[in-house]
Amino acid sequence: MAEAEVGDNVIDVDPTIRALEERVAELLGKPAALWTPSGTMANLIALSVHLRRGDRFLAPRGAHVLTNELGSAAWLAGGMPEPIETDAGPGRPSSTAVRRLTAGASKTPYYALRTTLLCLENTHNAAGGAVTPPDEHAQLVATARDSGLAVHLDGARLWNAAVALDVPPAALTVGTDTVSVCFSKGLGAPVGSAVAGSIAFVEQARRMRQMLGGGVRQGGILAAGCLHALDNLDDLAADHANAERLADGLREFDWDVVQPETNIVLAGVADVPATLAALRDVGVLALPMAGKVRFVTHRDVTAAEIDEVLRRIGEERARRERRHEATTVRA
Repeated sequence: MAEAEVGDNVIDVDPTIRALEERVAELLGKPAALWTPSGTMANLIALSVHLRRGDRFLAPRGAHVLTNELGSAAWLAGGMPEPIETDAGPGRPSSTAVRRLTAGASKTPYYALRTTLLCLENTHNAAGGAVTPPDEHAQLVATARDSGLAVHLDGARLWNAAVALDVPPAALTVGTDTVSVCFSKGLGAPVGSAVAGSIAFVEQARRMRQMLGGGVRQGGILAAGCLHALDNLDDLAADHANAERLADGLREFDWDVVQPETNIVLAGVADVPATLAALRDVGVLALPMAGKVRFVTHRDVTAAEIDEVLRRIGEERARRERRHEATTVRA
């Protein structure tokens, strides 16, 4: 990053950002791509280009664009969000569920709500990093096309899905109009995402990024970190293995753990706030999500550290059981 070739990415194009955008477009099978500071901005740009004010857009229940972007899809992009039931599996709507909501969308009368966009998410964050395989993805896209809908894919963790399925990232973007990806999650870059699509889309997206305050000057410093991250995509397999290691260990403590498909472990507990506080007391940090405790493995967490996490949780559990036994004896 310190040695990156840089330029003014607002006045012309920073050469390192240009190299990143060209590489991302190729990886995703799209004509062009645009670097953005964050994935939320990338999604907002895509929705702002796709939607007219008052248009309804569909997304799987619990999707990031519905629950984690502070309503910007409605507030700034002007879209009316509609969740799709995830009846095909965790985080995965079926084509039948999409068809129920899109039937007749291409012939909507002027006095009815227009449905114009389907947003997908792969992997699905709130469903524990759940993966949508290529065949299901293709069916969802085909259903949207039959009703005249555009398709945007929130692929913030698409790299994890590609590694888990052992397919190229472009195999998971087929038929989409636009796709966003992130470099600062499992890949470990300090800053950066991208949104890809047609050349015409990226021209509009560049203007929208500027309107949202996403224009940067010597952004090549940040893009160099993203390029380095892309050089190490295969490292994600170790994160997935560590997530399985953690899940297996938590089950031994009788935690209700969703089997991880990638690098997110969701664990059901009786009292989420109390559990998070107890974990924090022993130096283990996690977050609440979807009514569960959420752990995420990444390149800064080793297998040995997973074992250390399990050791600390085990010791904390033993202390709690001893306190309970002592209280029972006194009673």
